[in-house]
Amino acid sequence: MSDIIKLLPDHIANQIAAGEVIQRPSSVVKEMVENAIDAGATKIDVVIKDAGKTLIQIVDNGKGMSPFDARMCFERHATSKVSKAEDLFTLTTKGFRGEALASVAAIAHVTLKTKLQEDELGSLVQIEGSKITKQEPIVNPTGTSFEVKNLFYNVPARRNFLKSDGIEFRHILDDFERIALAHPEVALTIRHNDTEIYNLPSCVLKKRVVDILGKSSNEKLVPIDESTDIVELKGFVGKPEFAKKKRGEQFLFVNDRYFKDSFFNHAITQAFDGLIPPKTFPSYFLYLTVNPQKIDVNVHPTKTEIKFEEDRLIYAIILSSIRQALGKYNIAPTLDFNRETSFDLPHTMNTQMPVQPKIIVNENYNPFNTTTSYSKPSTSSGFTKAIRAEGFGNSEINQQDWANFYSIKEETPNVEPQELDLEIEEVETKDFIIRGNYVFTPCKSGIMVIHHRRAQERIVYDRMMSAFIINPIQSQKLLFPYEKEVSAGEKSEWISNSTLLNRLGFETEFIEGNMLVNAVPSIIPEESINDCLDNILSTLSFRDIDKGDIAHLLIGSIAKSSSMKKKVNMTKEACELLVSELFQCSEHSFTPSGKKIIETVTMDEIAQKF
Repeated sequence: MSDIIKLLPDHIANQIAAGEVIQRPSSVVKEMVENAIDAGATKIDVVIKDAGKTLIQIVDNGKGMSPFDARMCFERHATSKVSKAEDLFTLTTKGFRGEALASVAAIAHVTLKTKLQEDELGSLVQIEGSKITKQEPIVNPTGTSFEVKNLFYNVPARRNFLKSDGIEFRHILDDFERIALAHPEVALTIRHNDTEIYNLPSCVLKKRVVDILGKSSNEKLVPIDESTDIVELKGFVGKPEFAKKKRGEQFLFVNDRYFKDSFFNHAITQAFDGLIPPKTFPSYFLYLTVNPQKIDVNVHPTKTEIKFEEDRLIYAIILSSIRQALGKYNIAPTLDFNRETSFDLPHTMNTQMPVQPKIIVNENYNPFNTTTSYSKPSTSSGFTKAIRAEGFGNSEINQQDWANFYSIKEETPNVEPQELDLEIEEVETKDFIIRGNYVFTPCKSGIMVIHHRRAQERIVYDRMMSAFIINPIQSQKLLFPYEKEVSAGEKSEWISNSTLLNRLGFETEFIEGNMLVNAVPSIIPEESINDCLDNILSTLSFRDIDKGDIAHLLIGSIAKSSSMKKKVNMTKEACELLVSELFQCSEHSFTPSGKKIIETVTMDEIAQKF
């Protein structure tokens, strides 16, 4: 039998490696920008076209490369940062394995322009599918410029698996923001299809956070600063009252490298225990500085998973540092024996309106009147007579009264209705009972409970979907534009879906970092506009939404907001109409997001309660 094992050609090996390192256009941006930071760049410009599918250009003012290094950097595992295995545990740079450029060159057309400061001329290298097609000296400023065109041109299967431009660019922005937050000392810009998304100057950390999240975030941040022999912890956490329903604003960094860790995230969540409502998430931007020899970053191809030698100790330090910071800034409760605590309210009552207590006064009461007609006791009570006989009344002592007081009365035992063989007539009515969010109505099998807000959400959703297929949703002009501050990422997502949002009834414009809403769907009440916008922005931030599902999700967000009225007056007629419209829906048991609308309590279940 002949030999069947053989070495793979370099270009095929590089394409296989690219499948792990370069998963999508955002991977190219991440690797290239991190290389620029390793090269000492203080200014980096990123230019994107068609979400990176057509062009990704990274220009930096770093130290550049020599003609020899410009050619060698595309070789697999060619690196200047590791020479022996022990170097892996003393790393302070981003890239070190020499895989990124070789992987990019294997699946795209790459043009490199670079120059060292001491050289008069720079170097140009063009490479396609791991093959260098051109190298010559050129005039070029100090630094490096990478142009990556036609990503995955020779791997069409990978290109077909890419999502829409909006989703892919959102991934690019995610990686860009993480790098920007890790390096506030570096000036960064990014443009997409000739539109500037971010222009971030070099600044201090807090300003960089505010530049990315928006100006209003300045007052929401609580500083964290703790230094120990194990870890140095700095950064910010968001105040509890600004906790959000999504995890978007949660960032962990170690030695200026972004990473994900559910263990440390649990420590942060525990620090906010009792301070934020359920199903909400605090914002945090925490920066850990740890001895490189006590962590291992070479765990995952994207280096976002890191092993810590002293993770349990770091967990405890994070937990205590955040609690201390929240208490220091009078956010968490602290012990103060000079403080009056009688006015403290539980967290769940902070949003409830105070109710004025009612004082009931008996106008007929007269303390000087010996005849107490306002509360005349029963003459048949032996206890009353006996007590009054001891000086509290005018009755004479009667031994029979005391005998009646201590006598044991025979009580009729509790007997179940079934045991008495009573015939109870079954009567059906259309009456409704409304308690809070619930409507109770009798049905054949027992009692049907309807969550009327969710029922309204389902009715509005079906109505809007039917109308949206034929015509745009009816819009309502606002007397005064509603102004909402949005981040650059949220602005980009809204603009990329502007055609769909206009068809849904929204008319908006952007002025600097603010979005002005001039019109909204007529079904949304004024008090729910902000919640509706938050729901839509949260929906658009989902990373892997199929293009055909966006309309369904956005209409679901609008329907949910339209039913979130603060006051709902449910009359009998309104209940009848609600039930009638609900059962005309194609799906009346669940909301568009999958929450239950109807629950039936059978007579057997009711009988088991007694």
